[in-house]
Amino acid sequence: MSTIIVPGCTVLRRLQRARGLLVLLGLGGIAGALLARHAPGAVIQWGFVAYLVVTIVDVLLRPGFVRPKTPDTIHPHQQFAIPTPLGLSIGTTAAFLGVGGSVMTVPLLRRAGQGMDVATTLANPLTLAISLPAALTFLAADGPGSTSRTALVGSVDVAAALALLLGALPVIIILRRRPPRLPDRVHALSYVLLLIAVTFTTSAAALR
Repeated sequence: MSTIIVPGCTVLRRLQRARGLLVLLGLGGIAGALLARHAPGAVIQWGFVAYLVVTIVDVLLRPGFVRPKTPDTIHPHQQFAIPTPLGLSIGTTAAFLGVGGSVMTVPLLRRAGQGMDVATTLANPLTLAISLPAALTFLAADGPGSTSRTALVGSVDVAAALALLLGALPVIIILRRRPPRLPDRVHALSYVLLLIAVTFTTSAAALR
């Protein structure tokens, strides 16, 4: 089955039914950032790895991710696919572990019957709702007192943040002009492979 490219504005209109969820995601982002300031780095690092491993096993073994629900089970006019009360726990976990909101929201959106194009499009603003309040909280925090040459503002590595931004912007511009037409299942499996690569990379770094 080929992926149908859905206009981004059309997809983002669905967030109008998710205002409460966005608020709770933001509050969770603040809570997670505050908790992370007082947690040992090793706990966060290995918690990150553990969460990714659980997510990978879940999306591969439980139905609904690699093969989403058939279109006749999707009700586009029902309430938003992710229940509003989950916003606080999603935001807190994502900000505390640094896993990124999309690692949590994409599987939930998939199990609600959304294609990968819609799930990944919606995951970006949902992640922003978490990361912006969390980032502001980290910026206001005292630095961790590292003696390395890392340039920190609060608890934020500015150089790493700029590198991520500079790496992402060209890709976003290219994909907006020429969106890829990946089969939905290939897109889903690519997402899982990305999670596996991140898990191995993070584990290797933690063992050094």
